[in-house]
Amino acid sequence: QVQLVESGGGLVQPGGSLRLSCAVSGTLSGINNMGWYRRAPGKQRDMVASYAWGGGTQYAERVKGRFTMSRDNAGNTFDLQMNSLKPEDTAVYFCYVDTVRREYWGQGTQVTVSA
Repeated sequence: QVQLVESGGGLVQPGGSLRLSCAVSGTLSGINNMGWYRRAPGKQRDMVASYAWGGGTQYAERVKGRFTMSRDNAGNTFDLQMNSLKPEDTAVYFCYVDTVRREYWGQGTQVTVSA
C-alpha cells in the first residue's frame, strides 16, 4: 500500500526558511508527476511545485525564485525548500504523486509564517 507522509512544517518568521519532506512508502509505477500543493485558510488548494517524471519542474508564480523542489532518483523522497517565506505562504502543504492508475496524497503539514 502506498503512503505519503509529509514532515518539516512549523512556525517561522517572515524571511525565514523551512524544508518540507515527503516520504513515499510502497511501490509506485507509472508515475506521471509529483509535487506539492497548498491550501491557505478559506482558499482552494493551489499547486506550488510539480515535477513531470523525466521532465522538468514547474513552480507557481508566487513562489518562483524562493521555493525549490528536489527528489531522489528513485522518487522515494522529495523535498520542498522554502526560502524568504512570507505571511501569505501560510497554508497546509500537501505532497502528491500522480500515476497512471490514481493519485496519492499525504495528510498535509502546517506551515505558518508569522512574526
